[in-house]
Amino acid sequence: MRFRSLLALTLLPLIAVPKGRSADPEALVAAELPSLVTFYEDLHAHPELSLREELTAAKLATELKSAGFEVTEKVGGFGLVGVLRNGDGPVLLLRTDMDALPVKELTGLSYASQVKAKDDQGREVPVMHACGHDMHMACFIGTARVLAKLKESWRGTLVMIGQPAEERVLGARMMLKAGLFERFPKPDHAIGLHCSSDLPHGTVGMIQGFALANVDTVDIVVKGVGSHGSMPHLGKDPVVLASQIVLALQSIVSREVKPGDPAVVTVGSIHGGTKHNIIPDEVRLQLTLRSYKAETRQHLIDSVERITRNLAEASGMPEEKMPEVIVSDERAPSLYNEPALTQRVRRAVENRLGANNVITRDPTMGAEDFAEYGLTKEKIPLCFFWLGTQRLQVVTEAAEKGETLPSLHSPFFRPVPEPTIKTGILALTSAALELLQRP
Repeated sequence: MRFRSLLALTLLPLIAVPKGRSADPEALVAAELPSLVTFYEDLHAHPELSLREELTAAKLATELKSAGFEVTEKVGGFGLVGVLRNGDGPVLLLRTDMDALPVKELTGLSYASQVKAKDDQGREVPVMHACGHDMHMACFIGTARVLAKLKESWRGTLVMIGQPAEERVLGARMMLKAGLFERFPKPDHAIGLHCSSDLPHGTVGMIQGFALANVDTVDIVVKGVGSHGSMPHLGKDPVVLASQIVLALQSIVSREVKPGDPAVVTVGSIHGGTKHNIIPDEVRLQLTLRSYKAETRQHLIDSVERITRNLAEASGMPEEKMPEVIVSDERAPSLYNEPALTQRVRRAVENRLGANNVITRDPTMGAEDFAEYGLTKEKIPLCFFWLGTQRLQVVTEAAEKGETLPSLHSPFFRPVPEPTIKTGILALTSAALELLQRP
């Protein structure tokens, strides 16, 4: 019933803007905000895992159609593309992600997720929008509605995409492989936003240049020859070898990467063995590798492979027992905010929100597959910025106490819907109006 009433609400006729007059974006956002908060709460209460965003995509498609967009569904999984043509001019791509995480929500919100779903292994897991993708979608739809009503203020083509599987850094590649830049207008610029867990609402954070990192997920299968714990000379101990590998990997960043070139090598898990007095025949390591530069990224991978093999050889492992180093397809390239584009977007957002509410952020070693849209042969300039989500008092008190607020992916992460949604729409709309200027 809740979803049916939400659809009825969002299918109301668009607010008309008299021809020849330019409406005030803030007034338009204010008029849309109540229904967008309801839309956000509905999305939050009904999250879907990566590659399973069917109902979420359908809701976005309905909204975009209602705003006047031509909508194509199932573009790379459950990806969707909305196109709004408004005469000759630039083409701007705006993107939102749609998927949620296997996290049990502990926020206590009245609209908290109670959803459980089957993961890829068939296990039942809780599901939560713990990374703010529901907030991104609410801002995305609000921006679509407002820009559709401001067509007298811009010229060009607006391409708005709902992307699946961001949490698994697969969705952007899936949509590009499905012909995003061949089947639809090719963008001159692309913009995205992401919730921040430590910025106050009413603000956005901007980064020029590298903003997010290359990320590679690596598994190492360390092989050995099992034996009784009392007779280690009869086996080849993979626990000892795995321990040596973990320690040796720590020298890559400190002794092989140029100082000042950001890089991280983290061993996140080590698993092997079943009992105190049994030397196992296998140990598994799980790693994350992070960097900014492409050459540094490759160096990290090459070094992991070299160190792992050389230590195995030094321990006397035969060739058939050499470790396996497996680099996963779940990877993300570094995200580079094109300086000239970012400066234009920043000026536009400052003019709307006020310069004090646009904060310069430091780059992080987190990851986002939005970067993929700038790495095709077209080399589309990107701008990706952060959206504040927390009350100023909460942020200030946490800083004074030296505490950290619940982060993205935390079961306690809870953005404040209003005015976060309003700020996100105003920032995206201001950027779009700047980049789709009338001649």
